[in-house]
Order: sequence, then C-alpha cells, then structure tokens
Amino acid sequence: MADPKGFLTTGREVAETRPVPERVRDWNEVYVPGALLPIITKQAGRCMDCGIPFCHNGCPLGNLIPEWNDYAYRGDWSAASERLHATNNFPEFTGRLCPAPCESACVLGINQPAVTIKNVEVTIIDKAWEAGAVTAQPPGRLSGKTVAVIGSGPAGLAAAQQLTRAGHTVAVFERSDRLGGLLRYGIPEFKMEKRHINRRIEQMRAEGTKFRTGVEIGRDITATDLRRRYDAVVIAAGATIARDLPAPGRELNGIHQAMEYLPLANKVQEGDYIAPPITAEGKHVVVIGGGDTGADCVGTAHRQGAASVTQLEIMPRPGEERAPHQPWPTFPMLYKVTSAHEEGGERVYAVSTTRFEGDEDGNVQWLHLVEVEFVDGKLNQKAGTERRIPAQLVTLAMGFTGTDTENGLVSQLGLDLDERGNIARDADYATSARGVYAAGDAGRGQSLIVWAIAEGRAAARGVDRFLTGGSELPYPVRPTDRALTA
Repeated sequence: MADPKGFLTTGREVAETRPVPERVRDWNEVYVPGALLPIITKQAGRCMDCGIPFCHNGCPLGNLIPEWNDYAYRGDWSAASERLHATNNFPEFTGRLCPAPCESACVLGINQPAVTIKNVEVTIIDKAWEAGAVTAQPPGRLSGKTVAVIGSGPAGLAAAQQLTRAGHTVAVFERSDRLGGLLRYGIPEFKMEKRHINRRIEQMRAEGTKFRTGVEIGRDITATDLRRRYDAVVIAAGATIARDLPAPGRELNGIHQAMEYLPLANKVQEGDYIAPPITAEGKHVVVIGGGDTGADCVGTAHRQGAASVTQLEIMPRPGEERAPHQPWPTFPMLYKVTSAHEEGGERVYAVSTTRFEGDEDGNVQWLHLVEVEFVDGKLNQKAGTERRIPAQLVTLAMGFTGTDTENGLVSQLGLDLDERGNIARDADYATSARGVYAAGDAGRGQSLIVWAIAEGRAAARGVDRFLTGGSELPYPVRPTDRALTA
C-alpha cells in the first residue's frame, strides 16, 4: 500500500487555482500549471489500501485507483500510467472534467475528506505525456473487418480506439467541422484546453483510426449505405436534443440554448471568429439551469465581460453534508462551488421562470420568476414571490432529452427506442438492427463523461465479439449494471 499512516497524518489538499482577476482575463485552464506535483505524492499516500476499495464501484470505468495511488506515492509514474490506461483511454479528460464519483465512494470519506483521486489521476497522465510515455499502440495484425463509428465524443473515441487496437479498420464520422463532440465545443477552454483532444486524435491516427469530419450520417450519407459499406456500426452520436422552456416570450431575441452559446465561444479560441456572434459583453446574463453546463455558461459570461450573471435553479439549494437518503458510498447531491462560481455572479435556488419580457425591437430585457416549493411531491408556486430580474442574454442549460431522431439515422436503420426515447440495446450494446451498436448518451441518455468512455469500451467489446466470435478486450460495464453512480 501507500503510506500506512498517510490518511491519519495528512489532510486533504486540492489543486490550486489561479487568482480570479487573472484567470477571467484569459481562456487558459484555471489551475496553476505544475502546482499539483509538490503535493500529489502525499495525497496519493492518503489511500488506505482498504480491503474492499469502493472507489472501484464508484467509478463506472472500474479504475484501479489504489494501485496507481501506490505507484504515484512511490514516484513510479510509468507504472502509474500503465495502470491508469488499463481501464481508461483518456484520463486527461476525466481528470479534468469528471465530477469524481470515485471520491464519493472512497472508504476514507466515511468520516474524513476523501482521497484527492481526481487530482492524482490528472497528474499521472500529464506526467506521462511530458515524459513521452503515451505512444501509439497499433495492432499487430488486421482482422479484415471494418467498423464505422458515428460521433467523435468520448464514447465514440473510446470505442474507436479499442476496436482499432483489436485489429479492425475503423472510421469515425463527425458531423461537426472538428473532432471531439461536446469535448470540443461544449466544454469551455478554461476547463479543458483543446490541445488535450488534439494529441489524443494524433495518437489514434498513428494507430490507424480514420476520421471524417463534416459528415452527418442520415443526411450526407444514408445510414443504410453506411451499413452496407461496413461490417459493423457504433452509434455514439450523443443526446443532442436540448430541453426547452416554453414560457411566454421564448421567441424573443437573446434567448439561446447553452449549446448555441458555448460552441461559439470555443470557436473564437479555435480562430474561427474574432468575436463570438452571441456574446455576454456588457449584458445582464441569466443562466437557467444549475448543473455543470450552467456553470460553463457562467464562466464563459464572466470572460466575455458580462455586466452581471445570475444562475437559476428550480430545485432547492443542496446541503453541504450528505442527506440521510444519500448515504456513503452513493454519489450525493451536495452544494458545489465550481471555479466559475468563485469568479462571481449570483445563484438563486427554488425559482421557476414564468415569462420573458422584451423591448419594442423584440430583444429580451427582463425575466419574470417565482419562488417554488415541493409539497407532497408536487411543485407549487409560492404566492406573492413573483419578481423580475434584468436579462439581456438568457442561456438555457436544462439538459438534454435524447438523441436526434430527425436526421434519418434512427429511421433508416430501423432502430427501436426505449421508454425514455433513447436507442434501445441489449447487454452487449447491440441495437435492434444486426451489427449496429449504441454507446454513450445516445443509448444511456444524458450522463457523465466517465460513463461515456465506459460505454464506448463496452460497446467495442460487443462489436469485437460480433465480428470475430470472441474478444480479448477488457470486460467493461454493461448497460444493465447499476453501479452506485447510476
């Protein structure tokens, strides 16, 4: 194990962030470069090597956390990287973006602050890249089988890399102009710089994976044509239908879905625009939705120079301690202050938008809201609490309802949907169409990046078994499994 007394003698210490006045003036990652290394070995030493590592179950990928904690504590970064990659294709993504359900399941977390698993993870992979230890792993031989992967988000990339390494010829189709899916255009640069995506893509190209951007399956290429050209298909197109807010005044200018607003800010960083077509500069911004996407909108608005930022959430404010109905090792709903919230703005809980009000030119100017409460499971408005707040830019960050069924992909393949409107699949991730598999949000519904990678790996194993009659790819999570983070 790591330090036998580490969890008794060392307190939890997390990554240091750059000062707010500095970081809101740029789009670089918020953390101080290299600040983790001096503390990370001590933090890894806090791992208890407990008899039953519940962090394994808390992580959908089943990461071998105690093992790479031990290697990190001892300074064996090469071995730590090998153990990390054994279950996770892209730890630099999860180490920056995952909400760390593993830490909620940490045994130390029963009565102490949990091990800083996420910080250890990102340090291991960053050191591996710096040392040149992350290299291409092309297959020793080709199977002669071909696979098309639809979507280049974390699920699609994970499936493609696993299948390429298994010896199949894999082509990834992405409808956007760049690869990465929501990693590219949905996640702001200050949370993850896109160079991390770019170097993984180059690794995958060196391994033999082919990529085609600007191609939408179902429109540019019919799904049936694609099915005839490839021996198997993996659908990893995400859950891209955003939940809307049909309140009076929704048609006013200045009200946008988060995934209309955030990609344009990222395109500025890619050099496509000098200034974003939708900007918060000088405006009173209201973000509807209290989740991570909402926080991304908050941080983006700060960097664009918003006059004010208000984030609304219909649910009551979570507590700072576990609720009785969310005991260890479940993933609790806790009050969370992200780096974006540290930068300013107001968070308002237990409110519902009633209508939008605009000016004579049709531009939104005010948002009307009312306080709400849950009584016997029903959402009720509290009389006398109506008010309005200034709103010259409104972003809707209320999640997604399912995959896009309008572009012909689902209908052309004749795919069945489940009761939630997602693509139905069996325990091997196979859909109702022979040779067609679904992974990530397209089949699971809106979920975490760590689930997307886990499902991409799982679907790859299913495809490999379909093509060859067996598979030596790692045995991953199944859609029927119900881990503690589900």
